[in-house]
Amino acid sequence: MDNFFFGIYPYIALGVLALGSIIRFDREQYTWRSGSSQMLRRRQLTIGSNLFHVGVLIIFFGHLGGLLTPLAFFDWVGISHGAKQLMAIVVGGAAGVLCFIGIVMLLHRRLFDPRIRANSSFGDTSILMLLFLQLMLGLSTIPLSAGHLSGDEMVKFMSWAQGIFTFKAGAAAHVADVHIIFKAHLVLGLTIFLVFPFTRLVHMLSAPVWYLGRKGYQIVRTRKQSS
Repeated sequence: MDNFFFGIYPYIALGVLALGSIIRFDREQYTWRSGSSQMLRRRQLTIGSNLFHVGVLIIFFGHLGGLLTPLAFFDWVGISHGAKQLMAIVVGGAAGVLCFIGIVMLLHRRLFDPRIRANSSFGDTSILMLLFLQLMLGLSTIPLSAGHLSGDEMVKFMSWAQGIFTFKAGAAAHVADVHIIFKAHLVLGLTIFLVFPFTRLVHMLSAPVWYLGRKGYQIVRTRKQSS
């Protein structure tokens, strides 16, 4: 099971992510968007969306850089494994809290406002719930990580991720003995990559650099100017 989920499944998920996104962009460009419900509970959408996006971007790029940066680089700049582990806990925890507040607000308006719920697809709600569950698993790893401040557990995940991206045999062995919560977090993260091309998340791939600084969201309807 370890060999499948951490040695084979990553390639399935990343392969579907890449190929599926290309095919969707080529064949279904009109669906390459994030559905808008800005006219309903706009204030809650604005606050929740911004908190969620700030938090999730910090978490995503923190994971990306933390897992794929070679260990030799941290040794070269003088950052110990323990210091990197502590930095991941503090920064990741703070970003996780922001993301948690934001996604709870987004889920609340989508699940408990009858008008928004009626206009939400199964995919819209499902992907939010998947992200919520993944965030809960991620926050649950913080106490576990705090018990390994030597950084040894972090090195296992870095070795696994870099082994996957460099096609090294036996990469799954690096995470075979980690806590089940870490394993669940990894598997669900890969599953989100797997379903990514079939959800509204694809809009992330075309978000401009000024995304977080935008003044508005999708323009659904403009007000007719009176003469």
